[in-house]
Amino acid sequence: MIGMHTPDAEMARLASKALLYSIDRIRVDPPPLGAPRPYEELLELVGQTITPEGITGAEALRLFIEVLAPSSIAVDHPKFLSFVPGAPTEASIIFDMVVSAASIYAGSWLEGAGAVFAENQALRWIADLAEFPESAGGVFVSGGTAGNMSALIAGRYWWRERNQGHHDYTRGLIMASQGAHSSVTQAARAMDTDVLLVPADDRGRLIRSALRSTVDSMSQEDRDRLFAIVATCGTTNLGVIDDLSASADVAQELNVWFHVDGAYGAAGLCAPSIRDKYIGIERADSFIVDPHKWLFGPYDSCALIYRNVHDGPRAHTQHAEYLDVLHSEQDENEPWLEMNPADMAHHLSRRARGLPLWFSLATHGTQAYTDAMERTLKVTQQGADEIRARPYLELLLEPDLSILVFRRLGWKAADYQRWSDQQLSSGESFVVPSSWNGETVLRFCIVNPRTRRQHLVEILDSLATDNP
Repeated sequence: MIGMHTPDAEMARLASKALLYSIDRIRVDPPPLGAPRPYEELLELVGQTITPEGITGAEALRLFIEVLAPSSIAVDHPKFLSFVPGAPTEASIIFDMVVSAASIYAGSWLEGAGAVFAENQALRWIADLAEFPESAGGVFVSGGTAGNMSALIAGRYWWRERNQGHHDYTRGLIMASQGAHSSVTQAARAMDTDVLLVPADDRGRLIRSALRSTVDSMSQEDRDRLFAIVATCGTTNLGVIDDLSASADVAQELNVWFHVDGAYGAAGLCAPSIRDKYIGIERADSFIVDPHKWLFGPYDSCALIYRNVHDGPRAHTQHAEYLDVLHSEQDENEPWLEMNPADMAHHLSRRARGLPLWFSLATHGTQAYTDAMERTLKVTQQGADEIRARPYLELLLEPDLSILVFRRLGWKAADYQRWSDQQLSSGESFVVPSSWNGETVLRFCIVNPRTRRQHLVEILDSLATDNP
């Protein structure tokens, strides 16, 4: 009997079919939008797929292509404008398949030296965008939540080491804006620390006066247990950038860790037209950016960069007998070189998830990334113009990056939801209602270079009717 780990003719045929589907899916423009189906409908269409005998690869692939994939929304559709979409390059998707086929464990230099070497070149490009020093380095983790938590764990470790054991049992405190991503609060919950939220301004930003006022009102006890200030460059809902220089000043004054959450917005560092909005990020102790958002990579990938690469392993290296062979004394005057990615964050096992970005960068060059970024920013400004030109719409904020927030005059929450549901069910677009200052509004997040002005025009025109 041929076992499931033995290559055979059936698997060869299945591989050909899977590759043909993948190539067709990558190249179709635009891709099908897709829409979710209810559980009972999926159960009826798909049935039970996990059985003692198996249903054959051909049947499983058929079910995926004909039912399961169309029952999921394609994040790379040019009219997917909700949440933060994705727009992976063809090169990055192709290489994502290669990474899986290569079967590389990328947690250690010993096992994955070649893959880690390539990932590190991509990370160095990102660090250079932020004007980080040669001492910088990091790792690709699964997403912004993992990146923020790993950075804050490193920040707390640095704070406790700096205080020579005085705060080893002190419950730490993180300061962040009210506009900070929910993952900051989630990280604090997981770390059993507290979060002090600084009031945001009317655009949802952390500004110097509010930060200064919050610090001045803190008790000495809270000042002593503060270990990190978190700023955001590109808030998820509004796409605004906190005052990074003010955050850096206060962090330096209080001698605490300064982390920048740039999961969505830090990608804009490669666009010269908006580079000045990020002044201050070069003073951070750590920052993150998700390539699967606005850097045109596939899911899942978040680049976590430390100003001093050694801060990662100090906080995160796991020790066990079977891991001893992976660890040697690191000269902290030496740069990154052969450090283990598993030691950089709160993980151990990891795939080489940074390689698709590396391959795409190596294939197209960094100038192509700048051009694509500027293209999305231009379409965003065109979208703002289109909203202003329609008397039934009102632009609520001038965009900092590539997010447009606007209201449809005269509509209530139910009207927005009916319109959104109709757009998705008809395959026209995926735009869900959001909220701003307690009001239901609409929000476009434009990160896909395939999104054109005409796509926005078509969506905005559909809002003209009074009866969605």
